[in-house]
Amino acid sequence: MTAGGYFGQALVVDATSGSAAALPLPDEVLRAYLGGVGLGVWLLHRLAPAGVDALAPEAPLAFVFSPLVGTSLTTSAKFAVVAKSPLTGMLTDALASSHFAIAGKLTGNDAIVVRGARSELSVLLADGDGVRFEAAGDLAGLSAAETSSRLRERLGRGWRVGAIGPAGERGVRYATISHDGRHAGRGGLGAVLGAKRIKAVAVRAAERKVPPADPEAVLAAARDLRARSFGPATAKYRELGTLANLLAFNAISTLPTRNFQAASFEGASHLAAEQVAELRKVARNSCASCTIGCEHIYAARGGKKMRVEYENVFALGPMCGVSDPDAVLAASAYCDDLGIDTISAGGTIAWAMECVERGLIDAPWLRFGDADALLRVLAEIGARSGLGDLLADGSRRAAEQVGGGSAAFAPHVKGLEMPGYEPRSLHAMALGLAVNARGADHNRSGAYEADLSGEVDRLDGGSAHVTAAVETEDRAAVMDSMILCKFLRGVFTDPFAEWADLLSAVTGWDLTAAELRRTARRILLAKRLYNLREGWQPADDWLPERLLSEPLELASGRVAALTPDRLRTMIDGYYAARGLDGQGRPDPADLADLHLP
Repeated sequence: MTAGGYFGQALVVDATSGSAAALPLPDEVLRAYLGGVGLGVWLLHRLAPAGVDALAPEAPLAFVFSPLVGTSLTTSAKFAVVAKSPLTGMLTDALASSHFAIAGKLTGNDAIVVRGARSELSVLLADGDGVRFEAAGDLAGLSAAETSSRLRERLGRGWRVGAIGPAGERGVRYATISHDGRHAGRGGLGAVLGAKRIKAVAVRAAERKVPPADPEAVLAAARDLRARSFGPATAKYRELGTLANLLAFNAISTLPTRNFQAASFEGASHLAAEQVAELRKVARNSCASCTIGCEHIYAARGGKKMRVEYENVFALGPMCGVSDPDAVLAASAYCDDLGIDTISAGGTIAWAMECVERGLIDAPWLRFGDADALLRVLAEIGARSGLGDLLADGSRRAAEQVGGGSAAFAPHVKGLEMPGYEPRSLHAMALGLAVNARGADHNRSGAYEADLSGEVDRLDGGSAHVTAAVETEDRAAVMDSMILCKFLRGVFTDPFAEWADLLSAVTGWDLTAAELRRTARRILLAKRLYNLREGWQPADDWLPERLLSEPLELASGRVAALTPDRLRTMIDGYYAARGLDGQGRPDPADLADLHLP
């Protein structure tokens, strides 16, 4: 009998033939990988041909739910999208929230996996009766939001839609999949769906649910978690959102500026949440099944509304030297319309701006701080025209084409552009970014928590930083597989034990904190094995040369420097803590516990 919270199957759709088949998911696999990102990694091992091109029809794209979806637990209405990344050539996994997760799971599946490709642009429809495809030529070129609106008018309000914008149709390697203005953004998942000539996936809940094993225990846990979610650990997100980080990071010289040429931005005050909220904030919102309400809705010039986060303001503001809040908001809204990841867009554009400064790219109009240039280059990226055709492939591929030493300041790890954290002044985070399976990603490694806690010296990386990187990576692996929002992480005093209790109430399994720690390690090892299969090399666990050769002078008088030797020592410590050899490869004896096909 399948555990509570699960249907015990994934629906595998062949887009070429239009058919679908159920793939049984045994309890031992569900218990080993939980759901979300963890189960998505298992599905890629099971269904992706080794070495397949990320944009080939045979490459699978998995929408994965979790045992907590549909329960009353706050922030549990989340889903993962997992595939091979066209940007990195390795694993990418992204999370998004709200009603798509609930409706998708209640089609009667723990995951919906798409393989193959249509002969024309289409929409995939999935509900309790199975799947079908409809032609979508009339949706070509529309934004994800416009696509969703039209489909819900056509199909009915009960349908929930994940869609791509024009960038996904045109193969921009950092295109997103979007639902209700929320994005499964990093790594180019929108390009993968676009390569299958699928404009959108629409799901509708069937007239059936999967009950938890102990409904009363789940309800009691939900009440407790709801109460805690209103506490001080989440207050910042409710009041100002993640944009509150901008001024704080600027003050301690950890705000990457002008393609990591500096770590503080003289125009930061113009972009601060306290300033922009007064001028442009119009509402606050929540995802489905969420009591935090971290979403802050702003209006750009002209009235266009969007959700504003620290990362999109960092990437399109300080990273590109732009301090005009109207311009940054307009650029963010444009990225939403195109369907592209703001972090990769901003990082790649900033790299190109520096290339122009150095005479490596002939585009004198593309200058740091030029708001009009920022909007122009985004239009070219979305259309894959002019300079945008080069930049649509991301900074790593672009640097390979441009040459001239530009790879040394291309801001990526494994091909994924850097988020808004300065590794030279956050050494635990530097390690987390270097070794992460997805590349330079802040959501899979929250090691900055240790750097900012004051418990370690953030400028002097060592064994304590290794411990922090391992611990935060383990916690992220479980949260992303249950799935719960990471903004809840501060409300748990004994996370693994409390998560074990939540999952036990839903599934009926007798889980312990120790077992969940093993689960985290299993998921992370399965990710590394997938990347090894796809061509990962030890040199991929590293940081851009600039960050290891150009120290920063801080206002405090200290120098922020991350040397190659220090990073190497921390990576070696990380490998040892993970049970890997000196080349980052696992001990064959550890593979038996992975339950991989």
